[in-house]
Amino acid sequence: MTGKPGRNDPCWCGSGKKYKKCHEAFDEKLDGLRAKGLPVLSRSLLKTPEQIEKIKESCRINVAVLDYVAAHIGPGISTARIDEWVHQETVRHGGIPAPLNYNGFPKSVCTSIDHVVCHGIPSEKEILKEGDIINVDVSTIYNGYFSDSSRMFCIGEVSPEKRALVDTVRECVEIGLSKVQPWTPIGNMGHAVNMYAEEHGYKVVREIGGHGCGLEFHEDPWVSYTSEEGSGVIMVPGMVFTIEPMVNMGGAAIETDQEDGWTVRTKDRLPSAQWEIMVLVTENGHEVLCW
Repeated sequence: MTGKPGRNDPCWCGSGKKYKKCHEAFDEKLDGLRAKGLPVLSRSLLKTPEQIEKIKESCRINVAVLDYVAAHIGPGISTARIDEWVHQETVRHGGIPAPLNYNGFPKSVCTSIDHVVCHGIPSEKEILKEGDIINVDVSTIYNGYFSDSSRMFCIGEVSPEKRALVDTVRECVEIGLSKVQPWTPIGNMGHAVNMYAEEHGYKVVREIGGHGCGLEFHEDPWVSYTSEEGSGVIMVPGMVFTIEPMVNMGGAAIETDQEDGWTVRTKDRLPSAQWEIMVLVTENGHEVLCW
């Protein structure tokens, strides 16, 4: 994955084809973008076909775990119980929960209720009740490859205001996904997300964004959802990253719990919602790998 092969050498992507028949024109295009001063990821962060297949295997486990949560979650369930489900189901499928012990995080999943924006730590004391909204953020390591996605769940009957927030954030993700096109700036995606959220009266969190993923849990690029159109790295085939806007019903301001060092809450204590998908940039557009 480093250096430039000879034209008749095997391509760096592992296809078995000669470089001149495979990625030579691609690399020349990247070099042209760099020469113009445009930001482009290093080749080491662009996934080969073999790596993409391995990442997809991890993603299948991640989706299966979230499907299990979806089938069992409801009023009266503790977030500690959700953590148990995620850990058991991930291990049952041969995976490892990526959050567990990551930078000291003590659990296998993040569970963020109502005004908790992200990184909520599961607890026996935290019991879901009718009217709550919760984000369950699952991340998996499988044979050394990473996947990451989250879903919102409405517990029983929730208020129309909370339901509208949850639905709008999912639409934000879909709007952002529609802007994932090769050879265009990633800022176009973030800008579209932010515009849609603000049109509906919500504010997008600025300090926390998405990230590359696949070979590591968190890779470059950092992904903003309040970006300017035309800004950011150029999306190119083989790039994998998350679309995961965190959208607040009130103001955009957030704060991190000073005691646990992880739990992020809205400063005004109004609800927040987030959906997360993992997307691959392809030659013709994009492919959703994890949802």
